[in-house]
Amino acid sequence: MLEAVCLVDEKSLAVLAANGAAAKLLGRTVQELVGQSVLGFVATPQDHVFWAQPVDAIADGIHSETSVLHANGALIAVERQLRRVPLPGGGTAFLLAMMDRSQQQATELELETLLSELRATLDSAADGMLVCAMDGSIRAFNQRLVKLWHISPDMLTRRDDPAVFAHMADQVRDLQGYSERMAAIMADPMQESTDILELSAGTVLERRSVPQLSRGLPVGRVYSFRDITRQTEAQASLRLAARVFESSLDAIFIADRQHRILRMNPGCEKLMGSAAPFHEGQLAASLFRPLEDALLMERVGEGWKTSGFWEGELWLPRQMGSDCAVQLSWVALHDESGQVMQSIGFMRDLTVQHAAQKRIEELAYSDVLTGLPNRLLLAQRADAAIAAAQQQGGSFAILFLDLDRFKIINDSLGHPFGDRVLQLVAERLQTCLRQTDMLCRLGGDEFVIYLHSGDATVAEAVSRRILDEMLRPFGLDGMGFSIQCSIGIALFPHDGLSLDDLIKQADTAMYRVKERGRGSYGFYQPQMNANLLSRMKLEHAMRQALGLNHMSVHYQPQVSLTTGAITGAEALIRWTDPEMGPVSPGAFIPLAEESGYIVTLGAWVMEQAIREAAGWMQSGNPIVVSVNVSALEFLQPDFVSRLVSLLAAHGLPPTLLELELTESILLQDAQEMAQRLGVLAKLGVSLAIDDFGTGYSSLGYLKKLPIHKLKVDQSFVRGLPDDDGDHAIVSAVISMGHALRIAVVAEGVETVAQKAMLQQMQCDHFQGFLCAPGLPAQDFRLLLADPSKVAQRMQEQGVAAAA
Repeated sequence: MLEAVCLVDEKSLAVLAANGAAAKLLGRTVQELVGQSVLGFVATPQDHVFWAQPVDAIADGIHSETSVLHANGALIAVERQLRRVPLPGGGTAFLLAMMDRSQQQATELELETLLSELRATLDSAADGMLVCAMDGSIRAFNQRLVKLWHISPDMLTRRDDPAVFAHMADQVRDLQGYSERMAAIMADPMQESTDILELSAGTVLERRSVPQLSRGLPVGRVYSFRDITRQTEAQASLRLAARVFESSLDAIFIADRQHRILRMNPGCEKLMGSAAPFHEGQLAASLFRPLEDALLMERVGEGWKTSGFWEGELWLPRQMGSDCAVQLSWVALHDESGQVMQSIGFMRDLTVQHAAQKRIEELAYSDVLTGLPNRLLLAQRADAAIAAAQQQGGSFAILFLDLDRFKIINDSLGHPFGDRVLQLVAERLQTCLRQTDMLCRLGGDEFVIYLHSGDATVAEAVSRRILDEMLRPFGLDGMGFSIQCSIGIALFPHDGLSLDDLIKQADTAMYRVKERGRGSYGFYQPQMNANLLSRMKLEHAMRQALGLNHMSVHYQPQVSLTTGAITGAEALIRWTDPEMGPVSPGAFIPLAEESGYIVTLGAWVMEQAIREAAGWMQSGNPIVVSVNVSALEFLQPDFVSRLVSLLAAHGLPPTLLELELTESILLQDAQEMAQRLGVLAKLGVSLAIDDFGTGYSSLGYLKKLPIHKLKVDQSFVRGLPDDDGDHAIVSAVISMGHALRIAVVAEGVETVAQKAMLQQMQCDHFQGFLCAPGLPAQDFRLLLADPSKVAQRMQEQGVAAAA
């Protein structure tokens, strides 16, 4: 039985049980292993194919060597055996047994590599090598030695050592000196020596002799012979360039006509991390990786023939450290006959350029702040999944996640702090995902998650896990804070067939979650896009309407319940579209507020109303015009100055202008609101609270702020005179207004009975269909010119109601 053992469920491939040895081998605890799929530590494509087989095929078992994935990402070589075993309670399972073979494999590989290197070193060395025993007998030699000394194959076949030594001695010019030197070397086993030998044929050899040691004791001697004939010939020409060569900061090497290294300058040694003698005599092409000497020299030779030089980018293995990319310019020097005599290589270190290129690629595929994949890398992953699904079927889910109210952190603590928070959020989100999933940051506080093979159940489970994880407090720089998020979910292929479509749908679902309170998740529904498209078309038409004169301002009279006279008018914006017809303010006003276009609309209505009120005054009917002001418009820095300019431009006294504000405006930055309202009150502009009682009503601001009028919302007036609740609310508002010396206007009065009840409650003013709807400017001027029409209309409405 092998050491590490796991019991695997046949259907789910989940680990049912494991021993401590299995946990140690895989770098996990037994508890972490139990329930995990074996695919979590399968490392090779062959194993993935094996486990993807039908159960009966897997049950046939396997006994082989493979690799498994350690928790730290390392591959562990193992001997594994799998077979089907019965379970005590009935049924069967797979018994997977593994034995760690990584150490054995590493040792075998190291020995094999060492032997190969030794053989390659001896056979491919640029020098002739001769290894002798202590008694002088020949133990080994390489082919380079045979070529240098012109030793015949017949002599080698006979293994006649004395004949070989005699042959070598016969070729030396100074036989006596050679013999004496050899005797001195043999007499001192520990001696190291270097000699220059001149052969009769004119060849000059450099002989190096070093003792061969074993456990510190000499067991033989190693001779190396280097042909320095060409070096000697080249010395004359090299002396001229020696100073430049030695002092140059560029990496330079010089090669002979056989393309073997003759010299390297200090810059080259520094670049390679090794001394020049280590490389002298080697083929220059062998300095570079991959070691395709013939192929490289073929390309270099073509460059020399056409232009006299070759230039290209190569990888240079260094003695210490990683490989280095270099730009090599290799120039050929020709003799009188046109043959290559020498060549000079100039190398430029490309480390900085490659680092910059690598950084550019990282930036292209990852988010700079969090290090997460960006949309480009996510697109590649999704495209691969879509292509696979088209061939084999399958699905995946896209989650669009946005941090709720993250702007508060940036505004209050600064963007650098916010960036660090985003890094913490990214780390926490990553813990909620599987290795097969991908977390991507789109930008700002928006993240997209790809759930591999995820269906609605998986997407919902991950969303819940994320929301639960985000509930845990965050801590940074000694400060604790909470962050919640909203998540939209889109499923492939149900909600879209491309990543862009899925992100768009998930984004739509996420915004629906935000509209419904944030801090939750929601699935995309097709109706969402229909609603968005309708809103988009409506917003576009709204933004065009002003320029096309499709909008106008109507005026609804406000009538005194005491005298029956018109005391004021509320300016109401109306929109009639050529295609859609009349568009309800309830449909486009909220959209204008949400998009910010309400500032433009409000400014236009304000100017129209002030111009019209100035005309009433000039016609002898000076009444107050009341204009609704949104919170966004009121908070504009130039609101007061713009209002003063409009009043002055049209000659309207501030006392004939009334601004209708909602209660929500007054609760935003109370100090600033009080200051701004005070400035308006000092100008003489009246201030009314619109829809009083429907928002956050507060007696505090009624007492402190210069409020002149309360408008009772029509939802309370509609129930009069029969609804006791509405009766009590309206009566209380009127009593409170009178107590605070604030006039009260009832909105939406439609019947004589409602008007009579308001009179009984001593309400000051009313407006509604009973007296008149919102009228175009021309019709309202006619009404002002003949006030009896108001009484006439109310009488007609009363007769109609009685009938």
